[in-house]
Amino acid sequence: MVEEFMGFERPKGKVGIRNKIMILSSVVCVNHVAQEISKKVDNSIAITHPLGCGQFAVDFANIQRTLSGLGTNPNIYGVVIVGLGCENMKSDALAKIIKRSKKPVEFFDVQDIQGGTIAAIDKGIKIGKKMASDATELKREPFDFSNLILGLECGGSNSLSGITANPVVGLVSDKVVELGGTSILPEFTEWIGTEQILMKRAVNEKVAQKIGNLISKFLENTMKLGVDFRGIQPTPGNIKGGLSTIEEKSLGTISKAGKAPIQGIVDYSKSPKGKGLWLMIEPSLDVESMTGLAAAGAQAIIMTTGQGSPTGNPVCPVIKMCGDPKTCDWMKCNIDIDASRIITENIKIEDVGQVLWNRLKNTCNGELTAAEILGFEDIAIWRHMAFPFSLT
Repeated sequence: MVEEFMGFERPKGKVGIRNKIMILSSVVCVNHVAQEISKKVDNSIAITHPLGCGQFAVDFANIQRTLSGLGTNPNIYGVVIVGLGCENMKSDALAKIIKRSKKPVEFFDVQDIQGGTIAAIDKGIKIGKKMASDATELKREPFDFSNLILGLECGGSNSLSGITANPVVGLVSDKVVELGGTSILPEFTEWIGTEQILMKRAVNEKVAQKIGNLISKFLENTMKLGVDFRGIQPTPGNIKGGLSTIEEKSLGTISKAGKAPIQGIVDYSKSPKGKGLWLMIEPSLDVESMTGLAAAGAQAIIMTTGQGSPTGNPVCPVIKMCGDPKTCDWMKCNIDIDASRIITENIKIEDVGQVLWNRLKNTCNGELTAAEILGFEDIAIWRHMAFPFSLT
């Protein structure tokens, strides 16, 4: 029997599991305008950020790629881009990139509209409502899981994460890959100490060397800055939760990626070049990481949390899973899957894996996650210029 989900067909062979309208600000100065438009457009999301002007070189390219990647994500039906007019992250340039996906895209700049922001908001609402009306004409159809890109995330990990929730996610990630789909593991600073394990899983020597060189180069260059990154990890929250070393944390992190062969490494917010399991360069802040996964084309994200994290993503539904019984009780409104039964009720990891798989299918079919219901729509873009050296 073929495993399928009901999704929305997009141009160029893509498939969405949500059918949203994006109101995207090209620059921080018009965030309020984008937010006000979104309030009046059904099934829309406002993508705002503190950037868009003054960035240059690799930093500019990274931000432009991320913003346009969010717009081209298959969960988005169409995009309305709001610019100011004097910024260097031009609205028309973003529109040109997103239009390559063949989806509906409109743009305008506030400075070009007589009447200022009030008139601009009215213009955006008119465009957005028309786009939203068109989107309702599209109906769900069956697709197999070769069309799915799954993001793998963790946040607020503790001593139970690596032996409960994370291995369960690994089983589901492997299943997506087995069905011809794609899975992405970010958070490269949380691979430290497990490089040799990941290198052995690489599909060839070139990929293996890239994994090893990435970690060694990162540690070497931070040392030149007078920082031993291994002293920064685990974080205070991880330590409070019982993790003692970065190696212990990393073993839990990579368990989310199951046992599938590693096809390669992609830069932050870049789409994988093929199917299977991929690694992404991203330094492990939850919201930055999930923003990068959404920009890379992931339609769904599974996030494990030990200490508890409410974060979500406006583009991708985030399925929240926890393996700590205390956290599952205290933050149950934020948790979709309780993996703590592995230790409290001696339930097999494989059985919880089936529960998670069913929840992923239901989410792909339109069931809302806790983060969606509660309205957590968090965006943050990783700034490459924060690291004064090249990682690739």
